[in-house]
Amino acid sequence: MGQDRQKGHWLTYANAALVARIVLGCVFIYASLDKIRHPELFAEAVYNYQLSPEVAVNLVALWLPWLELLSGALLVLGVWVRGSSLILSALMLVFLAALGINLARGLDVHCGCFTTQGSDPLTIFTLFRDSLFLVLALFLFWLYQIKRVPVRFSLTGIFRRN
Repeated sequence: MGQDRQKGHWLTYANAALVARIVLGCVFIYASLDKIRHPELFAEAVYNYQLSPEVAVNLVALWLPWLELLSGALLVLGVWVRGSSLILSALMLVFLAALGINLARGLDVHCGCFTTQGSDPLTIFTLFRDSLFLVLALFLFWLYQIKRVPVRFSLTGIFRRN
């Protein structure tokens, strides 16, 4: 019903979802690339957070960037958007918890969010930025799961038409 009221307006739920989907998907794709290229450096960043057992560090460093890449790509392509937005929301909650814990501890670690080179220090701004990504992921989940907004410009939609 809310969508019908906004039909003549460009800012509909479907358009907002499309923009949010592409933005968040591209952020996660970009965030995964350096980690995939340099898994040993990302493993070091994961280790420095001192939150997971040493035995799990390499496993997390290997699968996490691929999960980010896959979830981001699925969002951009408009495929399995409900699941992808749920996964990215959960990842953002875990990332925010890890960032918050280490910020509170006062540990001098770099974020490892977008680069493995150590040029991304952990600050309150990092926590704020990642909070915005969480809001975006939750917004997408709400739109697609709760509001049942149709997925626009999706790869599955293209194949269904042919």
